[in-house]
Amino acid sequence: MLSLDGVRAFYGPIEALKGVSLRVDEGEIVSLLGANGAGKTTTLMTISGVNKTGGGSIVYNGKRIDGLPPHEIVKLGLSQVPEGRRIFSRLSVKENLEMGAYTVKDNALAEKNLREVYDLFPVLAERQSQQGGTLSGGEQQMLAIGRALMSSPRLLLLDEPSLGLAPIIVTKIFRIIKDINQRGVTVLLVEQNAKAALNLADRAYVLETGRITLEGPAKELLENEKVRKAYLGE
Repeated sequence: MLSLDGVRAFYGPIEALKGVSLRVDEGEIVSLLGANGAGKTTTLMTISGVNKTGGGSIVYNGKRIDGLPPHEIVKLGLSQVPEGRRIFSRLSVKENLEMGAYTVKDNALAEKNLREVYDLFPVLAERQSQQGGTLSGGEQQMLAIGRALMSSPRLLLLDEPSLGLAPIIVTKIFRIIKDINQRGVTVLLVEQNAKAALNLADRAYVLETGRITLEGPAKELLENEKVRKAYLGE
């Protein structure tokens, strides 16, 4: 479904991605692990067109998307949930969700997506008229995921969905990600909680200073001594 081949990205003169190659197959959950500053968020931002590529190619469903603007990439069925949630704090919950459907021209489809988001997150249905900024951190994360789902994505990029959340809420968010995947959405997940991410994922990659240094089935990486020491605190 998605393949990156030798992707490079720059912030001014600094090379943040130094030839990243990875793939995500349809139906998978793939985790991207790495320390702060390794280039995980840059990878997602480059896939979704927010950052320009400085080399290499990104192919989604057989079509090159590097060079396309972000809204065109969303129209192709690829949505990102950004780190830090970035909801519209002064808009209501429902208005936030409607913003996620701005590329959907079919009103019936937008209504169907809204019902499905409320089915997935009943708390958002209860608080649909409440300002987004008044929700708890966990509810805001649900809103950010729900907003991304409003565009009918086939591939969801999730950036640090557990960041700053209580452990009980993190467990709930990961259950929801699994549920979303089982409903037919492929997931590329960047997550600081390496153990939870590897337990959820089918496959995983480890990114170090802009380069992929390890890849394989998630269960194998859970047992990898280097991964255990660096990311699992064991």
